[in-house]
Amino acid sequence: MQVQKVDHHELFEQIYNQAPIGIALVAPSGQWLKVNPAFCSMMGYTSEELMNLSYQDITHPNDCPQDVVYACDLFEGRSKEYTYEKRYIKKNGDVLWISLHISLARDESTDKPLYFICHIVDITDRKLSEQKLLYSEEMFKLISDNAQEIIYIANLDGVCRFCSPSVRDLLGYSPEEIIGQNNNDYFHPFDLEQISQMDLTTGNMLNIRVRHKDGHYLWFETTYKIIGDAEQERQILTIGRDISERKKHEEISAEAERIAMIGSWEWDMVNDQIATSDQVLEIFELERTHKRYRARDVLRVMNPADAASLQEKIRETKQGEPLDFEYKHIRSDGSEKYLHLRGLITFDEHQQPIQLNGTLQDITERKLIEFKLQESVERYTSLKKYNHDAIISFNMDGNIMNANPVAVKMTGCPVSDMIGTSISRFIGAVNLGMILRSNYELAEKEINAVRHTDGSETEVLATLAPIIINKTNVGFYLIAKDITEQKKLLVAKETAERMNKAKSEFLAMMSHEIRTPMNGVIGMTDLLLDTPGLSEEQKEYIQIIQKSGDSLLAIINDILDFSKIESGKTDLVDDPFDVGEIVTETVQIVKPLAREKELDIRLRLDEAIPTPLYGDAYRLKQVLTNIIGNAVKFTPEGSVAIEVGVKEQCSNNILLQFKVKDSGIGIPVEKRQQLFEPFYQLENFMTRKPQGTGLGLAISKKLVELMQGDIWIEESDEPGTTFIFTASFKLNNDEGSNQFDQQQKKNRSTPLRILIAEDNEVNLLVLSRMVEKKGHFVDRVADGVEAVEKVKLSAYDIVFMDVHMPRLDGFEATRAIKELSDPETCPYIVAVTANAVRGDRDRCLKAGMDDYVSKPIKSESIMQVMERYYHKKQIHH
Repeated sequence: MQVQKVDHHELFEQIYNQAPIGIALVAPSGQWLKVNPAFCSMMGYTSEELMNLSYQDITHPNDCPQDVVYACDLFEGRSKEYTYEKRYIKKNGDVLWISLHISLARDESTDKPLYFICHIVDITDRKLSEQKLLYSEEMFKLISDNAQEIIYIANLDGVCRFCSPSVRDLLGYSPEEIIGQNNNDYFHPFDLEQISQMDLTTGNMLNIRVRHKDGHYLWFETTYKIIGDAEQERQILTIGRDISERKKHEEISAEAERIAMIGSWEWDMVNDQIATSDQVLEIFELERTHKRYRARDVLRVMNPADAASLQEKIRETKQGEPLDFEYKHIRSDGSEKYLHLRGLITFDEHQQPIQLNGTLQDITERKLIEFKLQESVERYTSLKKYNHDAIISFNMDGNIMNANPVAVKMTGCPVSDMIGTSISRFIGAVNLGMILRSNYELAEKEINAVRHTDGSETEVLATLAPIIINKTNVGFYLIAKDITEQKKLLVAKETAERMNKAKSEFLAMMSHEIRTPMNGVIGMTDLLLDTPGLSEEQKEYIQIIQKSGDSLLAIINDILDFSKIESGKTDLVDDPFDVGEIVTETVQIVKPLAREKELDIRLRLDEAIPTPLYGDAYRLKQVLTNIIGNAVKFTPEGSVAIEVGVKEQCSNNILLQFKVKDSGIGIPVEKRQQLFEPFYQLENFMTRKPQGTGLGLAISKKLVELMQGDIWIEESDEPGTTFIFTASFKLNNDEGSNQFDQQQKKNRSTPLRILIAEDNEVNLLVLSRMVEKKGHFVDRVADGVEAVEKVKLSAYDIVFMDVHMPRLDGFEATRAIKELSDPETCPYIVAVTANAVRGDRDRCLKAGMDDYVSKPIKSESIMQVMERYYHKKQIHH
C-alpha cells in the first residue's frame, strides 16, 4: 500500500485552529503575531483586536515582572523553555488564570530570536479551588489557633488526632500531650456512661466534666459530630466550651430560686409553648420531662374561677399591661399553696404579642403572715371599735390620729373633725405638756376628766400607752374609762360597808348584852344541878331552864355563826384529831333522842382512814352534829346509818366522804335545793311546825366549802333521806404526829394555878366555881391593872382574861403581861368575850392571847381550854 504524502503545513493549520488550548506567536517586542481561536475565546477578544495589543497589555500588573525575567533568560540562552502560571486580564475585565508554556524560536543560520511560541491552558477553575482550599485551611488554622473553645478530633476509638492550642489555656495541657491519647482518660467517671449512650451520627450536645491538668474538673458544653464518609476514615469532631462559671452562676441562680421559692418561665405565644426552670416544676411538684407545656396545661390545674381571672389578666397583658396575678393552688395532698405570677410581654414590629416572659413565686409563707397580720389588724380594729372605753391615738406633737366610737360619744366630736387637731382640747394643755415631757405616770393621775364639745366633762380613769414602731415611740394611745357609774357604785359600796359595819357593831353589842346574862343563867344552872339534896321536881325545873337556855344559846350562836361565815371572817385551824373519835362523840350527843324513839343507829368507819388528820375538828363536828341531829330529829322510826370513807388521797391531803342515811319521812325533790338556803325551814311533817332558825344546813354548806368539799342529797327511790358531804384534811407523817395520843383529851389530875380577870360579879362567880370544881386553885381580880399586878407577884399557869374591863382592857393587859414575862414562864392567856362576830378569835390571837372562849361559858368549854393548855405544855417540854 502506498503511503499518502502528508501536507505538514495544512496539518499545522488544523491543529493550530482546532486545538482546545490557546496557541500564540509573540514578537520579541511583545506584539501578538498570531493567535488561534481558542485563545481569542479565552480572552474575549477577536484576532484583530489582539493584533493591536502587546502581551504586556493583557497581563495582570503583578505578573509583568516575572514575564521580563523569563524572557531575558530565553533571549540569553539560559533556558530553552519555561512553564509557569500567570494572570491575564480579559476584555470584560475578569482575571484569567493560565498555565503558560513558552519557548523562543531562533533563526537556524544566524541564531537570531524570531518569535516566542506560547501554549496557554485555562486553569482558572483549578486556581479558584486551590485558593478556596487554601482559604479554608488558613481559616481553620486561624480559628483553631484563636478560638476560646477546644477543637478536638479523634478516631472512633477515642484516640486524639488533633487538638487546638486553646487546650493549654483551658485545661493546662499542650496539644502534644493530648494528641495520641484516649480522650476517656480526661472525662469524669460519672459522665462516661452518658457519653457512651449518645447517637454520634446525628450529632449531640452534652454538658460534661473534664479534668484539668492540676486535677480539678471543669464543666464543658460539648458538641459531637462524626465527620468523613465511608470511603475515608470516619472521625469524631468535638467542640467544647468552658461553662464552669456559667454552671456556677446557674447553680447559684437555681439555689437562689429555690431559697426564694421563685421560678422563671417563657411562653412562646405564637407556637403556644411554655418553657420553665426547674424551680417552677418543683413548685408544681412535677418531674422534668421533654414535654413542652401549653397554656391549656396551666389552666387545667387551676380552679375555674382562678383560670377565668388569669385569662382576663392575660387579655389585659396583651394590651401592654404587666402581668401580676395571685391565686391559690391545691397541692396533690390537698394542702394549699399561694402562688404569684408576674410577666412582661414582647411585641413584634407589627405590635402583635409574640412572647411572655415571667416568674412564678411560692408566696405561701408571706400570705400566711399577711393573713395573721390582717387577723391582728381586724382584732385590733374590733377591740378598738367595740371597746367600752374611749381610745384616742395621737402623735408626738399631740395631734390626734384616730379615735373609736366611744371617744366620739364622750367628746361629741366626729373622728373626721378630730384628726389633725390637738388632743389638748379634750384633756387640757397642761396634761398634754406632761405627756410630751415623758411624765406619763403623773399625767395618768392628773387626767381625770375628758371634755365634751358642749362644755361638760366625763369623769375618767386614764391610761397612757406608747405606740412603738421599729423601736421608735411615734405616739400614744389615751384609754379613758368612764367611771361615772363606778363612782356611784363606789358610793353605794361605801354606804353598804358603813351599814355592814354598823350591823356588825350591833351584832357584837347584842352578843355581848345577851351572852353576859345568859352566862349567868346557864352557868348557875350547871352549878345548881350539881348541888346535893335537890328534889326530883326541882331537878326537872332546873333541867327545863337549862334546855331553854341551851335552845336560846343555839339560836344566838347560829345567827352569829352565819354572820361570821357569810362575811368571810371564818378561818379553819389545822390541829390534829381522830376522825373516829369526832364521829363517835357526835353520835353520843344524839343517842338520848335516838333511844327515846327506839332508832337503830349504825356507824361504819373505813379502816383506811389514817390517824391523826389535821384540820378543824370543831367545825367538822358542827357539820356532823347538824346532819346527824336532823336525821334523828326527822326519823320517827327505823334507823340512821352513818358511813365515813376515803374518797381520794395524795401525799399531802385526804378527801373523806361522810354519808348519813335515815329511814325518815324524806324530803320532796323540789324542796331539796332550798334546804341549803339561809333561814329556810322545812315543816316537820309530824308537828306541822318549823323547828330552829333554818340556818343549820346553810352554815354546814358554807363550812364544807371552806374544807374544800361539797354537800348534797343523794337521789334514791328508797324511803328516807341520804345526806352526803366531802371534806379535805391534811396528812402529816412526821414523828410528832405519830405520838398523837387519843387519851390526851382526858382530864389531867395535876392542880393548876389559875387567875380569873372579870368585872362582872356573876360571871366571875360562875367561872370560879367551874374551875374550882375541877380541883384547881383560883385567884380573882376585877380589872386589867390588878391582873398585871397579880402576874408580877405570882406564877400562874392559866389566866382567863375578860376582854372588856375598866381601867385596862384585856388586850392591853395581855400585852403588858407578855412584855413583863419570859416566854418560858408566861402564863397561858385565854380571852373571855361575849363578842362572837367578825374575826374576834383572830383579833384576840393577834393581841398575844393563846386561846379564846365565848360567853356563855360551859364546863365543856373550860375542859377544852385545859386540854389545849396541857397539849401545848407537852409539846414545849
